[in-house]
Amino acid sequence: MFDVLSRYQFLLPRLGDIIQILIVAVGVYYVLRLLARTRAMQMLFGLLVLAAIYFVAGILNLELIRRILDYTFQYGIIAALIVFHPELRSALARLGQSRMLKFFNKVEESVVVEELVEAVERLSRARIGGIIAIQRDVGLDEYAETGTRIHARVSADIIVSIFAPFGPLHDGAVLISGDTLIAAGVILPLTQFPVGDKSLGTRHRAAIGLSEETDALVIVVSEETAQVSVARRGRLERNVSPERLRSTLAGITSARPAPAST
Repeated sequence: MFDVLSRYQFLLPRLGDIIQILIVAVGVYYVLRLLARTRAMQMLFGLLVLAAIYFVAGILNLELIRRILDYTFQYGIIAALIVFHPELRSALARLGQSRMLKFFNKVEESVVVEELVEAVERLSRARIGGIIAIQRDVGLDEYAETGTRIHARVSADIIVSIFAPFGPLHDGAVLISGDTLIAAGVILPLTQFPVGDKSLGTRHRAAIGLSEETDALVIVVSEETAQVSVARRGRLERNVSPERLRSTLAGITSARPAPAST
């Protein structure tokens, strides 16, 4: 009996093996969660299909197919990194937002929140379209460069005046960092994924697009319906009430240093 156990002892997992298996399993789980609902997930399924074809081609000795797939796997990774860099950047940014890596502190409503809520209410009542992006952990400097730099305290009057019809900056977005307006007239990336609701306009698609690539919270006021929507993490919440907006903003706009204007 002892001889049998000693012979197959190498099959028994050690404590270190169990720990490594658990770490890899958790890592794979979180990677799949980050890739969920993105084009990268579709690419992953495509790679699995190609791997299955490669395996079958090896069994059936289909050398031409194996050779083609060899070149595909060799150079396809580089192409994938280029094509899917927005998804990879978004995934890394979300990884930094994991609850396992940081703690969230509850912050009381601030003057900034009240100014934002007032500005949104005034835009909605006047049926003036607007889009406001609030920076969180991921910087928005690269997007600010597409608009006009501003360095001003967050104010409902300033925000409403920026989005006034026929103004030079009303078509773009306003970027906010902490308690500071950092840019206006900013061009945001449109979502590259299909949008189920065909009534959503360019502002809503831009809000979703920015929330997919960064952790910013984006507020949209529709000039057609006067409805307020909030986009974050690639999801759009529509018909947001002032109370709901106030609670959503609480803690998001806590003051942090804003970049110096250039």
